[in-house]
Amino acid sequence: MIDVRDLRKAYGGVVAVDDVSFSAAAGEVFGIVGPNGAGKTTTLKTIAGLVEPTAGTVRVDGQPADAAETRRRLGFLPEASPLYEEMSPLSYLRFFADLYDVPRDVADERIHDALDRLELDDRHRERAIGDASKGMTRKVAIARSLVNDPDVVVYDEPASGLDPLSTNYIVEFTRELAAEGRTVVFSAHDLHHVEAVCDRVAIMTEGRIVASGPIADLRREYGRTEYHVYTTVEVPDAVAENGRYRRVVEGMDDVREVESAAAARGGEVADIRTVEPSLEGLFLELADPSTSADRPEA
Repeated sequence: MIDVRDLRKAYGGVVAVDDVSFSAAAGEVFGIVGPNGAGKTTTLKTIAGLVEPTAGTVRVDGQPADAAETRRRLGFLPEASPLYEEMSPLSYLRFFADLYDVPRDVADERIHDALDRLELDDRHRERAIGDASKGMTRKVAIARSLVNDPDVVVYDEPASGLDPLSTNYIVEFTRELAAEGRTVVFSAHDLHHVEAVCDRVAIMTEGRIVASGPIADLRREYGRTEYHVYTTVEVPDAVAENGRYRRVVEGMDDVREVESAAAARGGEVADIRTVEPSLEGLFLELADPSTSADRPEA
């Protein structure tokens, strides 16, 4: 479990993270999203014990984030993760297992299990990392985050720069880690993947969390459901579309109004489609600093 309370981090006069609080439980994927400069990476590095808070507390399974025991129980994948290119994936991962004092037989079992699950085939495991594709090196970096069998994993843009197939696989792999009972904190710019994998999400902007919770709850609180009403005849404010007419409205009273208008013209409602707000739409609304002053604190 991760518990962040009143976290603040300032670099000189620049406040990167300002009064951030949230928790993430075992078996949960907790997403942190926001525009560049929102404070996401600083928050993740603080959880990983790599950045010292200016104020507030960060605890991982009840221990301070910078404690030695915490580091042994946590796996961290930064957005930029250069590897030792002259080493092979196996030698590289064994090296990191040695740093965690993992016995060689246990380490090899974990390494091969992780590489099997990440579908890094045998012929690439003994070749130099420098000769591997970006997708393969990212898989090795993910395997590195698991050599110590962590209870908590923190992933910053795990699929950064990868092709869609590799991206989808890594996102699904992240979900599998949570299914094993690990706590996962996940940040990504691709909000479709965040929406697919995360149980709860915090939206950050200018160092603060402006909204957080299950995506369904965020939709209800901040989103706007639309109804696309298709009629067989033209009605006011409708557009022609594939032989029918479509009007977008926001409530059931409006739907009934369209139905009456169609009937008055000798037609009818042929279809009604409900369009829920996407995480991307919520993000664009909530992460806009110009609208933040009108919202209550998260």
